[in-house]
Amino acid sequence: MSDLERRAKKVVPEPVKSGLKHAIRAYGTSTAFLRPMPDFLVLGTKRGGSTSAWRYLRQHPQVMPMVAAWENLKSPHYFYWHYGRGRAWYRGHFPSRPARSRAARRAAGPVVTGEASPYYLFNQYVPQRVARDMPDGKFVVLLRDPVKRAYSHYWERVDNGIEPLTFEQALAAEPSRLEGEAEKMAAEPLYYSRPHDWYTYRERGVYAPQLRRWFEAVGRERVLVQVSEDLYRDPQGTMDTIFDFLGIARWEVPKFTRHNYRPADPMDPRVQAELREYYRPHNADLADLLGRDLPWD
Repeated sequence: MSDLERRAKKVVPEPVKSGLKHAIRAYGTSTAFLRPMPDFLVLGTKRGGSTSAWRYLRQHPQVMPMVAAWENLKSPHYFYWHYGRGRAWYRGHFPSRPARSRAARRAAGPVVTGEASPYYLFNQYVPQRVARDMPDGKFVVLLRDPVKRAYSHYWERVDNGIEPLTFEQALAAEPSRLEGEAEKMAAEPLYYSRPHDWYTYRERGVYAPQLRRWFEAVGRERVLVQVSEDLYRDPQGTMDTIFDFLGIARWEVPKFTRHNYRPADPMDPRVQAELREYYRPHNADLADLLGRDLPWD
């Protein structure tokens, strides 16, 4: 987004911006037949660096933004929240074929477009929907140390004003908060479970079952799994791997900023030790699944 676009967003009244967004969505839906489905999704995990990876991708000259560019959208959250709106609504968020052709000529190479939503990895109904709707798509996953991920997830909820409990209390309350939600999700395919999205601090760090669902739905070769700590340690090398996977040129990212980073007080050592022990077998399962050592233990 240019400086001019940023300044314009600040001075344009909210009712005008809302009207523009509705008009853009309506126009996108009406011209959906001209707009292919996205080429890739960044699936998560939550608090695992997916926003940073998305921002780095968005800077690449061969990666096209969603419509309209000034909205700076990361995701329309289609595959779980808005799936009932239909594919025309979703396709309306992405560039048209003529726009893609013009961009490819400017870039002197292929262009791609996509979106990023960290709940896509965790929601068990998303993989099959994506498999139906994006038969040629590619999918990027970033996995962070599950103990640190859980704590970061907790502090995000605190910052958002929706988590009144301590971290230890929130972990203990997780089963009761989730009680009945799996049954509701199974009974109502379009039901969005806020507890399942918001309060799954512990469960979301059990990665292997989440990945197996995706591997079975879309094929393992279409899912690139990266470790978040590798992105933090070697951002350019990690992004080069992602660029290769998406079929675009390697490109030097101008500036690496860790987005959504939030310093937090040290975790209670007792809670940390309990979580380390809890995740140990799950991390071993994940290491076997991926065929690589993990840097978390």
